[in-house]
Amino acid sequence: MKTSPRWLDDSQQDVWQDLLTIVIGLPNLLDRQLEQDAGMSNFEYSVLARLSMAADQTLRLSDLAAQCDSSQPRISKVMVRFERSGWVRRFSDPNNGRYTLATLTDAGLQQVIESAPGHVARVRQLVFDPLTDVQQDALGGALARVATAVREQLAHR
Repeated sequence: MKTSPRWLDDSQQDVWQDLLTIVIGLPNLLDRQLEQDAGMSNFEYSVLARLSMAADQTLRLSDLAAQCDSSQPRISKVMVRFERSGWVRRFSDPNNGRYTLATLTDAGLQQVIESAPGHVARVRQLVFDPLTDVQQDALGGALARVATAVREQLAHR
C-alpha cells in the first residue's frame, strides 16, 4: 500500500517559498553585481576568494572543487579562464603527482582585493542589514543545520 506524502503545512510552505526566492534570486543578484564591477560571476569570485584564504594561496583542485560545492570539470574550466587572465597558475603537486595544485598569482590576489569591497557591501545589503543581531544568529544556526544535511547527501552522490 502506498503511503501519502507528508505535505508541507502553510507555515512550512511559506518558509520553503522564501528559501526558493533566496536560493534562486540571491546568486542572480550577486552575479549581477560582480559582473558589473569585476567582470566575473559569484562562483568565480568564490573560487578566487577561497584561494586567497588558503595557506600559501594554494589548493589542490579537488579540494577547491569540494570547498566550492563544484565538480572538478567546472573548476577546471574556470582555471583555464583564470590562467588566461593571469590570476592563477596550475602545476602538479610535488608531494603527489596525481593531484594538480592551483596558486593565486599577485594579479589574482589584486583582483580579489579590488572585487571584495563591492561584493561584501552587496552581501551585507541583501543578507545581514535586514536582520537584527539575534536574527543573524538564528539564521546562522538554522542554515548550518540545513547545510550539514545537504553536504551529507552530496557526499553520497
